[in-house]
Amino acid sequence: MALTAGIVGLPNVGKSTLFNAITQAGAESANYPFCTIDPNVGIVEVPDSRLNKLTELVKPKKTIPTAFEFTDIAGIVKGASKGEGLGNQFLSHIRQVDAIVHVVRCFDDENITHVSGKVDPIDDIETINLELIFADLDSVNKRLQRVEKLARQKDKEAVAEQEVLSKVKDALENEQPARALEFTDEQQKIVKGLHLLTSKPVLYAANVSEEEVADTSANENLAKVREFAANEGAQVIVVCAKIESEIAELEGEEKEMFLEELGIPESGLDQLIKASYSLLGLATYFTAGEQEVRAWTFKKGIKAPQAAGIIHTDFEKGFIRAETVSYDDLVDAGSMGVAKERGKVRLEGKEYLVQDGDVMHFRFNV
Repeated sequence: MALTAGIVGLPNVGKSTLFNAITQAGAESANYPFCTIDPNVGIVEVPDSRLNKLTELVKPKKTIPTAFEFTDIAGIVKGASKGEGLGNQFLSHIRQVDAIVHVVRCFDDENITHVSGKVDPIDDIETINLELIFADLDSVNKRLQRVEKLARQKDKEAVAEQEVLSKVKDALENEQPARALEFTDEQQKIVKGLHLLTSKPVLYAANVSEEEVADTSANENLAKVREFAANEGAQVIVVCAKIESEIAELEGEEKEMFLEELGIPESGLDQLIKASYSLLGLATYFTAGEQEVRAWTFKKGIKAPQAAGIIHTDFEKGFIRAETVSYDDLVDAGSMGVAKERGKVRLEGKEYLVQDGDVMHFRFNV
């Protein structure tokens, strides 16, 4: 699925270091603003222990994980909405992503310059939030000017859009993002068409020092970010970009041993990937056979034929039914044969809502 999370932040907060660690794509990283000018896009595997377990059970010829896309967007500075720095270009890149991973610096290091001269994560967050709000306010005002003329002529669609735009404008003028507002289903369709920067869901990645990654209890900056995010209903993932770049070069047992030495149960990147995936309402179903065990990404709330269509359009067109067993039931049974004997394998039709962890075999006829 072509959904992507954009990694944003002020210059020198650890964005590109983090992106490089996620994707090992080698985006240039240096100690000065605007190092990353064009957005870098990287595909990363979604860590899922269930895939390993299914591979043990089925013993296929190959195993294919599902993937997720991250875009590294160059550092935003104050005044970006008015074109400061490389503002307009960066804002257009943010407009193209589906969710925002906001990297916030929560460590002091005199060797790494901070664009505003001091480490203040809340000020950093508010700087970027305001730039996105100003950019949205500009586009909403322009849109309102066009819509108001039609609304005066009693055009129903224009009247409905004017109501939404006015509501969004009021919020933005009070420095509230559009995502903080509630809309009806019909209004939500209008909001979606506006492509607002502040309507995108946000996840905060707090970048801490190597010394604090195992125990962040004394980090006051992190505590502030957590409080800010809680008020927004957003999630915070703690990472140390420098350590994550080292972990990214390790595999298997080496990686596990390194994490154990650091006292970390799971890498910050694995947490970040899973949290970003979840933020967009994504989930995973599996197909499992002798040829391959494979994870497939789907948007929560889709029905079985649409899930089949992710594999191939013919599967959706000729969908008959889906032979389905939950991951937990299959693992508990130990094999598909035993799961069938226990009555855990179901035949689901066109109205079945696919669940995260479903192991599916589609029957179709074209």
